[in-house]
Amino acid sequence: MKKIFAIVLAGIMMLSLAACGGTGSSTPAAASSEPAGASGGTPASSAPAASTLSGKVTTGGSTSVEKVVGAFIEAFMAENSGVDVTYDPTGSGAGITGAAEGTLDIGLSSRALKDDEAAGGLTATTFALDGIAIIVNSENTVEDLTLEQIKGLATGEITNWSEVGGPDMPVVLVGREAGSGTRDGFESIVDVKDACKYDQELTSTGAVIAGVAANPNAFGYASLSAVDDTVKAVTVEGVAASEATVQDGTYKIQRPFVFVTKDGAELSEAAQAFIDFATSDAASELIVNAGAVPVAK
Repeated sequence: MKKIFAIVLAGIMMLSLAACGGTGSSTPAAASSEPAGASGGTPASSAPAASTLSGKVTTGGSTSVEKVVGAFIEAFMAENSGVDVTYDPTGSGAGITGAAEGTLDIGLSSRALKDDEAAGGLTATTFALDGIAIIVNSENTVEDLTLEQIKGLATGEITNWSEVGGPDMPVVLVGREAGSGTRDGFESIVDVKDACKYDQELTSTGAVIAGVAANPNAFGYASLSAVDDTVKAVTVEGVAASEATVQDGTYKIQRPFVFVTKDGAELSEAAQAFIDFATSDAASELIVNAGAVPVAK
């Protein structure tokens, strides 16, 4: 009987040890089956999906918008590697025509559309503002001009800088070619349309700045975003051209930068996405860094 009792007791003890061992091994098995990311952190499924946009977007027109649009294109294409956005700097007139004729997805203009252009089926979307700086040679002692004085200098009514407090030197006007948005903006605001006496008519903003920098007698006009330290921007009626004075309207010689599209012509998904990006709050920093002024919202 003692032998039988010992055998039964040993069997009970073995069963007890097996049960304990099973319970201990179940914990690591449960841990190893837990989905990745469940114990903390961001699940892989929440990562932003890669852009599925693809195609080509053609833009062209104003040379004054080059820095701003260039910044848009670089940032947009970095986020949308399947999209190729091109820019052809041909002047505002050519940009508006390109949009009207369908040779461009998006025309670029540095002036507002004229009534007949808008009536002809075009839409302008303002993406930034720009002051048109009045620039003189760095040697010129003139610091401030009124709109009336600028008008007189541009039309040839004032022929010597001494008449506006400057040196005894003849006035030389350097400006843009016909069809330029900068020229149209300057002439419209100063009220000298078709009345300017140009000594030089050049085909880009950079060329105008270089022309004024090279001639002590010269003055001209240029996009605020393009002005550098090779020339001097004078104040206009005591107000300097700056982001703040353009946005609040106190600087009088200013204009919009606009995208021009054709009414009824459906934009591609990529072209619409580019416009949406450029007019979003996220684009404001790009606009400022490029020297232009964001639209107040």
